[in-house]
Amino acid sequence: MSRLVLKFGGSSVADPGRMHAVAARIEPFVREGNEVVVVVSARGKTTDELLSLAGELRGQDNREMDQLLATGEQQSIALLALALRDRKVPARSFTGLQAGIYADGYHMEGRIRTVQPHCLEKALAEGVVPVVAGFQGINASGDIITLGRGGSDLSAVALAASLEADACHIYTDVTGVYSADPRLVPEARKLSRVSYGVCMEMAVMGAKVLQARSVEMAAQYDVPVYVASSFDEEEGTWVMREDVNERLVVQAVTQDGNVAKVAVLGVPDVPGIAAKLFGALGQNGIGVEMIIQSVMRGDVNDIAFLVHKAFLGEAIRICRNVARDIEAQGVTFDTEIARISVVGAGIANHPEVPSKMFSILADVGINIDMIASTAQSITCVIPSGQVETAVRALHRHFVEEEAPCASPS
Repeated sequence: MSRLVLKFGGSSVADPGRMHAVAARIEPFVREGNEVVVVVSARGKTTDELLSLAGELRGQDNREMDQLLATGEQQSIALLALALRDRKVPARSFTGLQAGIYADGYHMEGRIRTVQPHCLEKALAEGVVPVVAGFQGINASGDIITLGRGGSDLSAVALAASLEADACHIYTDVTGVYSADPRLVPEARKLSRVSYGVCMEMAVMGAKVLQARSVEMAAQYDVPVYVASSFDEEEGTWVMREDVNERLVVQAVTQDGNVAKVAVLGVPDVPGIAAKLFGALGQNGIGVEMIIQSVMRGDVNDIAFLVHKAFLGEAIRICRNVARDIEAQGVTFDTEIARISVVGAGIANHPEVPSKMFSILADVGINIDMIASTAQSITCVIPSGQVETAVRALHRHFVEEEAPCASPS
């Protein structure tokens, strides 16, 4: 007998027919004697519809938004519990609070603080399948707090860790983790297994299969994660501690068009300026990436960074306020950009990769705006209109034309 957490995304439970199909997918796990906990997202486009509805009212209060958005998952858990009961599978729905998920931080971007799954353990001991609302927890004030886009993945992995589950299955509308977005690159390869580190880097750099924070938590607590489609039985991808067995230097090419560049120009070159700028952004819950400070000219320099487009307006407002305080020359921004990354285990140990990447982009006429690297990725910011060309060229040269190395003896 195994203990498993099974998570189903919004497209998997979009309508009654899909609910019954998911119940049918869950039933064999239960009949085989496994202890099963199910985590569910809001149905279909429910979250987007709720956001649109709130937008029509032109009110903005993140606490109330969390109260609203959490209702999407609560519909799903009750409906799926009913579908399971229809198949004579004992099931009971649990909200984030009832499941013991406690979070803190900013509304709409909560961070899990602890999980106390006593009620879930009791249900499992009674032979009941708990169906848990993903994406939500409860904060110290007793308010619902949601966990950010893709937060149901995080809920599932956190529950798997706290329940000491043998694995966490993430069922979605794709059949696994690919070497590139198959919609852009038909030749993209499905990876049978990928390491936590590479998968996390892919998620941070724009791959949409798993939320980056969920992979980080899986790595921290060594939770094996299986990613597969809820629509068919095709073999998926295991995300585990071991490195991917193909042993390619570059294992994936990712893209992210949901970013914008902000630059604070003419910043005085004195201690504490960067702390003041990024402290103000952090205090308002705005995360930044790819921070680049230019070479000093005279007594000033420029500081540029990326933010998610959803936070661009607030980031500009904060930067302009700080720019006035520090007597900087101004603030500019650019929304017509995207970032592309090549990702692979130990990429930093292969000095030929950056030069090859830059040459490939130059050969297809793409100019690079910003460059950043980590131990497992190299990222370039390029014009958004050239993303498809860049991804296809990089994938062709790094993945399709590179044969896997022989396994070590």
